[in-house]
Amino acid sequence: MRTYPSQNPAGTLTVDTGRGVTAPRGFVAGATTAGFKASGTPDLALVANEGPHHAVAAVYTTNRVSAAPVQWSKATTADGRAAAVVLNSGGANACTGPQGFQAAHRTAELVGEALGIGAGDVVVCSTGLIGVQLPMDVMERGIPAVVRALADDDAAGAAAAQAIMTTDTVAKQASYVRDGWTVGGMAKGAGMLAPGLATMLVVLTTDADMSSDALQWALDDAVKLTFNRTDSDGCMSTNDTVVLLGSGASGIKPDEFEFSQAVTAVCHSLAQQLITDAEGASHDIEITTVNAQTEKQAEDVSRTVARSNLFKTAIFGNDPNWGRVLSAVGTTDARFDADRLDVTINGVMVCRNGMIGDPREGVDLAADRKVTVLIDLKAGDADATVWTNDLTHDYVEENSAYSS
Repeated sequence: MRTYPSQNPAGTLTVDTGRGVTAPRGFVAGATTAGFKASGTPDLALVANEGPHHAVAAVYTTNRVSAAPVQWSKATTADGRAAAVVLNSGGANACTGPQGFQAAHRTAELVGEALGIGAGDVVVCSTGLIGVQLPMDVMERGIPAVVRALADDDAAGAAAAQAIMTTDTVAKQASYVRDGWTVGGMAKGAGMLAPGLATMLVVLTTDADMSSDALQWALDDAVKLTFNRTDSDGCMSTNDTVVLLGSGASGIKPDEFEFSQAVTAVCHSLAQQLITDAEGASHDIEITTVNAQTEKQAEDVSRTVARSNLFKTAIFGNDPNWGRVLSAVGTTDARFDADRLDVTINGVMVCRNGMIGDPREGVDLAADRKVTVLIDLKAGDADATVWTNDLTHDYVEENSAYSS
C-alpha cells in the first residue's frame, strides 16, 4: 500500500484507489495487447459511455507542438458530447504530420464503426515515443479485440489502466462514491510531469447527471489545483489529455460545488499517484508557500523551488539544504522581505528570518519517503502547494536511454 502526500485541495474526502473508470454506472472498459509495444504487454484501452447521457469535458496540453490525437480530440469534444475514449500506449503519434492526423481520424472511425456511434463522438489518446507513425494495421486488428473485451466490472477498469502505462511501474486508479453517484478515473504518467498538464493521459467518469458545462467547470477547477500543480521535472508533453465523461446513469443531479469537490478529490489522488511513481524518484515532496500577497505569487514560489535541480538533488542526498530553497525563492517576482523568510522542512524550522534556524540535524530525510517544505513569506494571507519529487541517478539513466 503506497502513501501519498497529505494535503488534499478537496478537503477531507477519501477516495478508493482500488476502483477506476468502471466504478460509476453506465461505463464499460476493456484492454488488449494489440502489438504497439515490443514487450507484448497490453497496449490498447477503451472506455465507453453507455448513457443515457453523453456529456464530456476536457483539458489538453498547452504545448504548441501538440500531437495529432490532441488536435482530433479538441475538435471532437468542442460540442460537449463524446461516447468513448480510445487510448494506445507504445506510440505518441506526435510530430507525424498529415499522416498522423489521418491515423487519429481513422482510429476514431474504427471505434465508431465497432460501437455503432459517430467518429466525432470518439476521443483519441496516444502515448509513447514522439515522431513515429502509428502502425494502423495494428490498430485495425486491435480495435475489434478491445471492443470484445468491454465489461462494466472492476477487473475491466483495472485492465484499461494497465494498458495505458508506458514508463509507469504501477497502474493508477481512483474513485469516490457520494449519496448514490460516483466519480471514477484512471491515469498514466511517470515522467515529463509539468503543468499544462503533465505527460499524462487521464480518463474520468461519472454517473452524476451533470451538463457538459458543469463538467467543464468542475474539471477546470480540479486540474488547476491538482494536475497543474504536479511538477516532477518541469518538462511539458505533446499529448497531455484529461477527459471527463458523464453518463447521468444515477439520475442524481448533485450540487455543483459538491460535485466539483468530488472531481478534485479523484484528480488529487491520481496526481499524487503520478508523483509517487515518477521516474527514479525516492522522495515525494510537498512544497507549500504561505502568507504570500496573492495565490499566484504563492504558486510561483512553490513551483520555482520544485523546479530547482539543486534543491531536488539535495533532497535525494537527504540534505535539508535550506539555502537552495531561499536562492530559488529569490528568483521569483513574489513580494517578500528576505530578512523575514522562514523555511520549515519536515516540521523543523531550518531557516528563521532569513538566517539559520533550528539545527538541521533534526531533519531526518532518510526516514520517510515524504518530505514537506513550508515557506513563509510573511507578506499576506495567500497560500499554494506544488507537488514534486527528488532528482536521482535512476531518472537520468532511464531518460538517457528512452528512445535508444
